Parts: sequence; C-alpha cells; structure tokens
Amino acid sequence: MLRKPLFAFLFVSVVAGCGKAPEKTDKAVAAVAERPLLLSPEDLHTVSNSALTSGPTITGSVQPERRADLRAEVSAVVLQVVRENGDSVKRGDLLVRLDDTSIRDSLTSAEASTRAADQAFVQAERQFQRMTTLRGSGMASAQALDDAETRRNNAQSELVATKARAVQARQQLQRTEARAPFDGIVSDRKVSAGDTAQIGKELLKVIDPTSMRFEGLVSADKIGDVKAGQQVNFKVNGYGEQEFLGKVRRVNPSANATTRQVEVLVDFVDKSQPKLAGLYAEGQIEAGSTTSLTVPATALVRDGDSASIWRVKDKKMQKTLVVVGERNARSGDFALVSGLADGDTVIRYPATNLKDGQNVQLSSAPAKAAVNEVPPATKTGPAADTRK
Repeated sequence: MLRKPLFAFLFVSVVAGCGKAPEKTDKAVAAVAERPLLLSPEDLHTVSNSALTSGPTITGSVQPERRADLRAEVSAVVLQVVRENGDSVKRGDLLVRLDDTSIRDSLTSAEASTRAADQAFVQAERQFQRMTTLRGSGMASAQALDDAETRRNNAQSELVATKARAVQARQQLQRTEARAPFDGIVSDRKVSAGDTAQIGKELLKVIDPTSMRFEGLVSADKIGDVKAGQQVNFKVNGYGEQEFLGKVRRVNPSANATTRQVEVLVDFVDKSQPKLAGLYAEGQIEAGSTTSLTVPATALVRDGDSASIWRVKDKKMQKTLVVVGERNARSGDFALVSGLADGDTVIRYPATNLKDGQNVQLSSAPAKAAVNEVPPATKTGPAADTRK
C-alpha cells in the first residue's frame, strides 16, 4: 500500500525537475549570445580610395623572339643527331649530320673537271697567241686565227662552268651539316639517326630563352584602346600568382579573319621572365586609370543580384547594402559605387552566423593568440569571450 504514494512523489519530482532545466538552458544561451564578438585586426578591412586600371583583356602565350626551324636542304639519310632537347648550343655548333657520300663524289668529280678544263683553256690560250703572231707576219690565214679564238673562248666557258659546278657541290656538302644559327637551346628534335630527310623536312628547333615575349590576342572591338607603350600586367600559367610586367611593342595592323582578334606583341619590362616557350598567359592592358573606393571580393555577401557588406560601426555589426562596379583584374578588388564611405571598417571574411546589431570587441593581441582563444568572425559557430 505504500508503493503508490512513493511512486506519485517520484513522478511529481521528475516533472518539476524537467520544467526547470529548459529555463536554465535558455539563460545560458542568452548569456553567450550577449557576449561581444572578438575580432582581430586581420579580420577587418578599412575602405579607402585606390587607383583602378581599366583596359582590354589580353590572352596568348609566351614565345621566343629568336627562334629557328632548321630544315634539310638536301635529300639524304640522317647519320647523327648530335644534340637533344634542352641542350644548350653555341652559334656554329654541329646539331645534325646527314649522309654526304654522293655529294662528296660529285664534288670530287667537279674538281677533276675543273682541273681538266683549266689545262684545256691554258692550251687554247697559247694556241690563240701563236696564231695571232703568225697572222701578224702573214704566215697564217684569218680563218685559222678565228678558229683559234673560238677554241680559246669555248675552253674558257667550260672552265667557268666546271668551277661553278664545284662551288655548287661544295655548298651542297656544307648543307649536310645543320649548325646552330645563334646561342640558344634545342627545343624540339624532329628526326633520329636513320631517317630519310627530304628537302624541306624539319630537323629540329633552336630558341633563345633570353628573348621571350608575350604574343597576345585582343578582341577587335577593344583594339581601339590599345597603343604602343602601354603597360601590361599579366600572369603566366605555371608561375602561380607571380605577376609579370610588360609593355606593348606593336599592334598587328590586321585582324584574324576567323577569330576577329588582333595580335599584340608585349615585351617583358622586368628581368624575371619565363624560360619556357609556349606557356599560356593572361592579363590586362592598362589603357586608363581611375580612383574609386574598393573592397576585397571576400568581403562581399551575395544574395541574388544584390550585395551587402558587414560594417563595424560604434562597436556593433551592421549589414549594409552596397552597389559594386567592375572588378580590378590586377588586384581582384571591386569598385564601390555606393553604400560605404572612405574610412569605413568592414569584415574581411564574413561568416554566415553574424547578426545585425551584434556587439564587437577588438583584440589587441596577436592574431595567432586570438585564433587560439576565441574563434574569429570567419569561423562557424557562436563566438564567445572566454576571459574570466
């Protein structure tokens, strides 16, 4: 009989205890919510006027100005490829040797014919001089003198022809050796020993890595803003965020018939330039410059077509609608049309849990200590002051 009252007493106690727990929890959450958001100087950005460059976009590749495609000038078999891709060469270095057997035989024959023709000409010249003397004394007819002169002239013509054949054979012999036209690097080997090289066949390429330039393309509707001497800021694929500085040297006078783009040659201004040819590059030509308030792209909160920024004013968070303009291709910042003033402080990396009107406390401690003690505005989850 005593079990029922005891059970009833326990039931009432449990219900009463359950009713008090949510009230304490709500107070704890409210206390945490009222605590200010601790921010470090690295979390903030001060809006200020910056110079914004404007101009057309340029895309293309880095190519050497000095480059040579060595091709076969005679039909012969490749005997030896002396240099490989990436090898440094000096002007005049032997790169490829072709079979010169038949050409050397032709040279030997031409030189022998030249010697024979020279002897024949010497004899014909002597005969002509003899006939001239006899004709002067009346001991030879005019016809004999004319015949001697004709033989002398024919021998002279044959001598000139044989000398020309010898020179041609000697030139052909020299063409069996492909040599470097300037100091550079072998960039593309096209043949191997044993290949048959016809006239015009590409053997290898030599480039000068110190003569790199940016060969870019600009849309035809923007080419009117491009002039020689303008500065170009661009990045090269493979070199990360490194930015290169160039200057427009020349604008092609005609556009591509298919793409309707115009080629623009850009010289490197600084000494640091890529040593590899063919790398993709993209940048902007500085055709004009304006001054405007700017904000980092990371500070913008997009909501459809509208944009907003979390501003810190009077130690409170304020969500402010802004109107942004074009993005600076060089810095990545956006130009501000309206919404903020010079000197306003905004959150550089806003999180999704920020609240309008939330209190803010600035930390004077180093950024590393602030991150370890209290999650900054960039972290998810409620931020709380853990100081005692």
